[in-house]
Amino acid sequence: MTALMAMIATGLAAGLVPGTATAGGTPADGHGGVRFATFNASLNRGVDGGLVADLSTLGDRQAANVAEIIQRVRPDVLLINEFDHDAEGRAVELFQRNYLSHGQGGARPIHYPYRFSAPSNTGVPSGHDLNRDGTVGGPDDAYGFGLFPGQYGMAVYSRHPIDRRSLRTFQTFRWRDMPGALLPDDPDTPEPADWYSPEALADVRLSSKSHWDVPVRIGRQTVHLLASHPTPPVFDGPEDRNGRRNHDEIRFWADYVTPARSGYIYDDRGRRGGLRPGARFVIAGDLNSDPYDGDSIPGSAQQLTGHPLVDDRRPPTSAGGPAASQRQGGANLTHEGDSRYDTADFADGTPGNLRVDYLLPSRRLRTAGSGVFWPTPDDPLFRLVGDYDPALPGGFPTSDHRLVWLDLRC
Repeated sequence: MTALMAMIATGLAAGLVPGTATAGGTPADGHGGVRFATFNASLNRGVDGGLVADLSTLGDRQAANVAEIIQRVRPDVLLINEFDHDAEGRAVELFQRNYLSHGQGGARPIHYPYRFSAPSNTGVPSGHDLNRDGTVGGPDDAYGFGLFPGQYGMAVYSRHPIDRRSLRTFQTFRWRDMPGALLPDDPDTPEPADWYSPEALADVRLSSKSHWDVPVRIGRQTVHLLASHPTPPVFDGPEDRNGRRNHDEIRFWADYVTPARSGYIYDDRGRRGGLRPGARFVIAGDLNSDPYDGDSIPGSAQQLTGHPLVDDRRPPTSAGGPAASQRQGGANLTHEGDSRYDTADFADGTPGNLRVDYLLPSRRLRTAGSGVFWPTPDDPLFRLVGDYDPALPGGFPTSDHRLVWLDLRC
C-alpha cells in the first residue's frame, strides 16, 4: 500500500467523508486524500518591493484574509496567482513566517515546508513597441503586462516534496514557435499575422507570466502541478492580441500533456517535449477564460475542459456563486454557464461573474471532493470574500477571485 493510499484508508476508517464541507463553506479536515488548491489571491502591489514590505509586518489585513482562507481550506499543494516575485524569494518566505504560521481569525496555522517561485515575464522590458503606440517602454511593451519585473507572479506552497531536479519552467518559450499559433493580425493590411514586426516576433514570448511543471512527490507517486496564469483576453484592439495569446497559453498545456503534440515544446534549459505517456497531472491556475461567457475566444477553455486526458466531469461548485449572481444581477442574468461553477466576482465590470480559475486533474487521478470557497452572506466567513466595495483597495476584503480546491486519490 502506498503512503497516499494509507492516508485514504485512515480517513475512511475514521468515518470521514472525502470532500465534505463544514457549515462555513470550507472543506472538512480528514478528507482522506491529497488536497490541491489554486487561488488568485491578488497579493500584488503597485511598486517593486511593496509586497515584501507589507509581508514584513503582521498587520496587513488583506494578507491575513488570504492566509485565513488558506488555513480554513488547508490544501496540501497550493498555487497562488498574482503573488509578486522577488529574486531573493523574500515574499514567499515572509508570507509563510508572518501569516500562514500564525492562526488568522480563529483558524489554525498551516506550514508548508516546500515552496517554489521563479521569474515572471510581467514587467520585463521587451525592447519593442508591442502595443504599436509609437513608443517603446512601459507595462504594455513588457513581455507580460506589469509595472515592474515580477508583478503578478506566482508561488507554489506544498506539504509534499517538490522534485526540483525534474521541475521545468517555460518563461522564454517564443509564441511563434508554437505550430499554428494564433498570432495577432493587423486588420489594416492584407498580410496575415503581421501585428508584430519581424524583429518583435523573434522575441515575443508565449507566457504572459510563465508556465511551470512542478512535480510533487506524494508517497511513491509523482503528480505534475501544471501552473500558469494566461493574460486576460481584453485590453487590446481589433487585432485581439490578448485574446489570441490567452487561447494559445491555454493550448500550451493541452499540447504539453499530449505526447503526440508536444514535440515542439522546449523549456528554459533547452529540454524538449512534454509529459511522458501516463503521467499524472493537475492543471492549475487562473486561466482567464470561461467556457461559455466572457470575452475569450470561443473554445479556449474547452481545449482543456474537453481534453480526452483531462477530467472535468464534476467541476468544483459553491453556494455563494449562485447567491452572488442573483444578488448582483446585470450580465449574470444572461449567462449561459451555471453560476455554481463561478470562481470570480466581476460584478463591478461588464462580464459578470465567471468560471476562470481551474483545477483540472488527469483521468488517471480519482476525485474525492471539490469546491469553491465562496460562502453565502449568512455565513460568518462571508467577511473574507464580501461584495465589491469601491472603498476597499482592490474592491474586496481579499480578492475578486475565489480559492478552488480539489481532493484527489492517486
